[in-house]
Amino acid sequence: MALQGPEELLEEPEDLDEDASISPAEEITLPVGPGAEDEPQEAVLLPWDRFSAWLHCICVVGFDLELGQAVEVIYPHHSKLSEKEKTSICYLSFPDSNSGCLGDTQFCFRFRQGSNRKSSLGCFLENADRDAPPCLKREQGHYYGYVYFRQVRDKSLKRGYFQKSLVLISKLPYVTFFHSLLKILAPEYFEKQEPCLEAACNDIDRWPTPHPGRVLTLPIMGVVIKVLTFPWPVPSDSSVSIVLPTIHEVDLFRCFYPVFFHIQMLWELVLLGEALVVMAPSPAESSNTVLALVSCISPLRYCSDFRPYFTIHDSEFKEYTTRTQAPPSVILGVTNPFFAKTLQHWPHIIRIGDMKQAGEMAKQMKVKKLKNLKTLDSKPGVYTAYKAYLNKDEEIIKQLQKGVNQKRPSAAQNAILRRYFLELTQSFIIPLERYVASLMPLQKSISPWKTGPQLTSRTKGDWIGLYRHFLKSPNFDGWFRSRRREMTQKLEALHLEALCEEDLQQRIQRHTEVEAVDLVLKLKEKLTQAEKEQLPVRPGTLSKLRSHIEAVILALPEDLQGILHKPDTP
Repeated sequence: MALQGPEELLEEPEDLDEDASISPAEEITLPVGPGAEDEPQEAVLLPWDRFSAWLHCICVVGFDLELGQAVEVIYPHHSKLSEKEKTSICYLSFPDSNSGCLGDTQFCFRFRQGSNRKSSLGCFLENADRDAPPCLKREQGHYYGYVYFRQVRDKSLKRGYFQKSLVLISKLPYVTFFHSLLKILAPEYFEKQEPCLEAACNDIDRWPTPHPGRVLTLPIMGVVIKVLTFPWPVPSDSSVSIVLPTIHEVDLFRCFYPVFFHIQMLWELVLLGEALVVMAPSPAESSNTVLALVSCISPLRYCSDFRPYFTIHDSEFKEYTTRTQAPPSVILGVTNPFFAKTLQHWPHIIRIGDMKQAGEMAKQMKVKKLKNLKTLDSKPGVYTAYKAYLNKDEEIIKQLQKGVNQKRPSAAQNAILRRYFLELTQSFIIPLERYVASLMPLQKSISPWKTGPQLTSRTKGDWIGLYRHFLKSPNFDGWFRSRRREMTQKLEALHLEALCEEDLQQRIQRHTEVEAVDLVLKLKEKLTQAEKEQLPVRPGTLSKLRSHIEAVILALPEDLQGILHKPDTP
């Protein structure tokens, strides 16, 4: 039950040929876990199913002098968005006017899904998502919007500027991948307009579906991108134009650089699900910082709401800014100076400046009092009355400072910081993992003839106080529900394996026909559940159970055999 360390997660599979090339729109499947032979084949895919596995739609948002922001184009044309969703996309796809984003800007946002839409890929996507690590799981009630915004002077327009955004709407948190995809799509679109969007959508609809542990080659607009939907090294391939080492990670060091003296306290605030607002000069810096905060507790999943870019036009603006109740458990990224006053009652505020290339080392900053935050022009820093439970780890600060002084590559600084957060999170969560694991009964105590059993760092400081606070947070609730589900499935799997070791034919000889039929029905129900939930059974277990069921049926009279061989009605 303990969380995997980075050495285990990053271990490259032995049978992956470094020199092997993959033709466009193909995939390599990496070794999978136990029970692989019992997994169902990939669902029969309908037109646009492959596209839908990656994106909900592609939107073009423009500026109209009379209407303001408006969705001009949606691809594919059959894609559906509610009016509320369109409004959210319109306002979130443009930077606030004070941002002054001339040229090309990329950022992302996240908004609530307006209605529950069913997909023909629903069951397949659920199975794929079950195998994904928390950081790569598909969103359930929200969409991500990945934006490529262009603002350039154009005297032919009344406003004097050309302003337009190309937006990818998806449930996948693949921020690095989709930003890289937009760098290919957007310039082509701004030059060639709609025909290139149609071609891009057709390319995407030929891609393999995203699934953990697969190397994918994805052709798009004459370019081939190679990605691995899991944190392993990507095999080299001379025929590939772009190789992405990660599909979802942001540069932690660059994002935390303005406030990195407080990284440990920020980790605590995120872990505890505290209300946090990031005030930044642009949507790019706002969204990257919020995503960095959410990812700093990985491999724990952040279970509260978070908005990488939030505006005064957002449908949840009143809900999140009201003073009649305590701020909700949410992380907001904002750029509008209006929020400096509106959110002044929030308990924790991070003010960041321009994220330029790290030059001179930032000066040591103390945590500032909230009353000192008057406007968005306030100095960068962390404004809070929060007192950290753990003592500050000076070693990581010195290590990062040394890296800046020695001009250590940004990728190396990022790796050091990511490793630090991983070890800190593991140090915190492993005691809980061990306790939950201790609740599992011994395998030898599991009987096939009884109902399946039920579930009965170097850093010093106030760990007990931190645990006490964590147990009240949404992150603990999400972690506990996930672990309970995993352990329940493991117990069901052990029960199935115990059943398969029994001589069922000999056992039914001592029972009546009614009892034998009842046994067949219960075994069928267990088999259906195991297949639906993809229980983690040993290879061959489900095949063996099917054989046992068939043997019991053949031992019954012919009239009962006919009834029991009929397929179950849905």
